[in-house]
Amino acid sequence: MTEEAQINAAQIRARMEREGLNIFGRLPAVYAASRMQSRKFLEIGGGLSVVEWRTLWDLVEAGPLTIRDLAAIQRADHSLLSRALPDMRDKGYVTMYRSASDGRQTIVEITPKGRAAYDRAAPVMASRRAALKEVFSEEEIRVFAGFLDRLEEFLRIPVDQIVAKDAPK
Repeated sequence: MTEEAQINAAQIRARMEREGLNIFGRLPAVYAASRMQSRKFLEIGGGLSVVEWRTLWDLVEAGPLTIRDLAAIQRADHSLLSRALPDMRDKGYVTMYRSASDGRQTIVEITPKGRAAYDRAAPVMASRRAALKEVFSEEEIRVFAGFLDRLEEFLRIPVDQIVAKDAPK
């Protein structure tokens, strides 16, 4: 019979401390927690999905937009929106039509039903943003967003460039 392995609590704590600084490991958990919290807020605010909410919010604040513009504002994949928008159209939240000036572009516009859905969800989502401002000051949010910009810029560096820097010479 083999001897049972011994669990070392100090090693576990040390590993957890190191992982606490692992940005790559932390981001998926932060993203998942944010999405889960968003969904719960949106359930209270009328049952929109996160993509529906973000799209309606963008359309209310910026007016009719192309799918490309929506993707850029949301920092989302163009194909994600292209798949979600037909369902939003079928629900009556948006209309979509080809641009008269560039037939390759689809223009997305909010409908009265979409505006009503936005109006139901907006106060609930505003309470979420207000609660965040109780945890982080406006300046801290700006600094944090700046760090996210820098991290995103880093993550867009081609891998071969990073590997080449660290390769033995």
